[in-house]
Amino acid sequence: GKKIPQEFGDGEIPKFDGTGYDKDLVEALERDIVSRNPSIHWDDIADLEEAKKLLREAVVLPMWMPDFFKGIRRPWKGVLMVGPPGTGKTMLAKAVATECGTTFFNVSSSTLTSKYRGESEKLVRLLFEMARFYAPTTIFIDEIDSICSRRGTSDEHEASRRVKSELLVQMDGVGGALENDDPSKMVMVLSATNFPWDIDEALRRRLEKRIYIPLPTAKGRAELLKINLREVELDPDISLEEIAEKIEGYSGADITNVCRDASLMAMRRRINGLTPEEIRALSKEELQMPVTKGDFELALKKISKSVSAADLEKYEKWMAEFGSA
Repeated sequence: GKKIPQEFGDGEIPKFDGTGYDKDLVEALERDIVSRNPSIHWDDIADLEEAKKLLREAVVLPMWMPDFFKGIRRPWKGVLMVGPPGTGKTMLAKAVATECGTTFFNVSSSTLTSKYRGESEKLVRLLFEMARFYAPTTIFIDEIDSICSRRGTSDEHEASRRVKSELLVQMDGVGGALENDDPSKMVMVLSATNFPWDIDEALRRRLEKRIYIPLPTAKGRAELLKINLREVELDPDISLEEIAEKIEGYSGADITNVCRDASLMAMRRRINGLTPEEIRALSKEELQMPVTKGDFELALKKISKSVSAADLEKYEKWMAEFGSA
């Protein structure tokens, strides 16, 4: 990417100059820049203090204290979030996009694949060139195991092999990230996966920080219930701490489902046996009934947890071997 001479009016964002590249490719990647804020803040995420601290250190602090983050203290180039499904990995990425004020590319395997041979690698290269142009940038790759699984397995296609090697070169190669000392030009790759054991070894090395996003703790579960039930009226004799103890082993997404189900219970009881006309005639006030303890007990009977103990063991074993938080 050529740098553009700085001759634009106030407040205009310079556009990436895609000469030498296919115009459609540049436009496709421009669409992946998350410009509209996902509007998820750090406070919307219960617990996970370690992960938030690390992400702040990797993304926010280098922009605030550029003189400090130089040389050996350069900002982290890659962060990998590992954990069972539904624990908030993608949500943390959304918070980074909202809170950190960096350019945020949201990339998935559909972005980086193309029907033409050799185009996928070009897309990877173009992605990183654009990221350097719009720096400081965070590139978020969700489910990174789909793009960069182990090389050299028997069922691997030669085309996907080239995409992987291009990704590795761009992240840390001679033509890739230059060792320039300016943290305001940094490009960080943030990635999330449920299958850390499928990731290529070389990529694992480049994702320098590998953090485990666990199932919520008791305190986290109580916080999650509070966040989820913010807009709902609660019965006075309901104790969220008690419910938090009952839902041990549930992931964040499971807890959200339980809350959603419990808050619909009163409505289900109210419309039981009514005709469609009567349901339409109900006023808003009649449906606003507080959520009771019984509603939660019913919801918990129906919704069981989605992560098994055997899965958790696998994650913990992998983290013990390769974790770096």
